[in-house]
Amino acid sequence: MADLVTSGLVATLFDAYARVMIHSRSRIRAALLLMFVGVTISAFPAAKPHTVTFGKWITVQWLPNTAAIGEKPFALKVRPLLVDTRVKEFTLGSPHEVTDRLLVVRRIFRVNDSLPQESATPPHWQWQRGGWLLIDRVTGHISAINLPEFDAFYSPASWYRDYAAYCGVSDDGKKVYAIVTQISRRKPILKKPLSTASVNENTPPDSACPTPAWQRTPMRVSFEDGQQKQTFAIRGHTADLANDAEDGEEEASK
Repeated sequence: MADLVTSGLVATLFDAYARVMIHSRSRIRAALLLMFVGVTISAFPAAKPHTVTFGKWITVQWLPNTAAIGEKPFALKVRPLLVDTRVKEFTLGSPHEVTDRLLVVRRIFRVNDSLPQESATPPHWQWQRGGWLLIDRVTGHISAINLPEFDAFYSPASWYRDYAAYCGVSDDGKKVYAIVTQISRRKPILKKPLSTASVNENTPPDSACPTPAWQRTPMRVSFEDGQQKQTFAIRGHTADLANDAEDGEEEASK
């Protein structure tokens, strides 16, 4: 009888010891896993926040490529775009805040205008207007925005939310289009020829058409085609010619 009690007690103690060891091993594994995760995380430094700012305005001289001999240059006000106090680009005009994180602004840059026979002399830098840039305040990333048919010389652009409205110009300058594009899309949501508009070498800057005008509610954008005015309703990724009767009904229902 004593032997049975003794063997039962030993078995019970052995089972308890085994459970303690298993539990201890689980704790050790968990502790080791937490240590590994902590070491791995500490090996990667925390992402450093970026600071996006604009510098002071300066006045530069801009001479278009179409300028005649002896023509006076235009005076433009530009300022640098800085990321973490480093100059990344030069910009023209006021930026447009798309969201609290994203903004767009027009680029201006310098090109080397020296002729081949002038290679021995210091470069002759000349300012040129460019397209539009998209800036992410969090990452500090700067990227060029693709605006189809946008002409840096002839096309004035008007921004609303993440939409840009402007008059695009064909390569030969014989066709001008009413264009609305959205930052997230490659193709324009509106591209309609303006019948009476065209440009040539004598056309002044930003004169493909007057700057398009936006309306908030309902969302509309208007283009002027000579003496005519065309208004388009913007609905998400689509654009349709606005109906005056519909506009009247919407106004009456407010």
